[in-house]
Amino acid sequence: MFLKNTSNGDLVEILDIAGLSNPLHTQVAGRYHAGEELQDPENFNKSELIFLSGESLPACWVKTD
Repeated sequence: MFLKNTSNGDLVEILDIAGLSNPLHTQVAGRYHAGEELQDPENFNKSELIFLSGESLPACWVKTD
C-alpha cells in the first residue's frame, strides 16, 4: 500500500499494514518509494500520512477514543 507524506509530498510504501490500522500505534514502518534503488525502512508518523487522493487516514486508524 502506498501513502503520501504531507511534509514533503513523497510516496511512502507501507510495510506494516496491521500497524497502520492500529490506533494505538502513532508510527508505522515504511520506506520512501523514490529513485531506482530500494530505500531503507524507517518509521513514519501516521499524522503526516495521507492517501494518494489527498484524503486523511480514517479516524479509527489514528484515534483511540
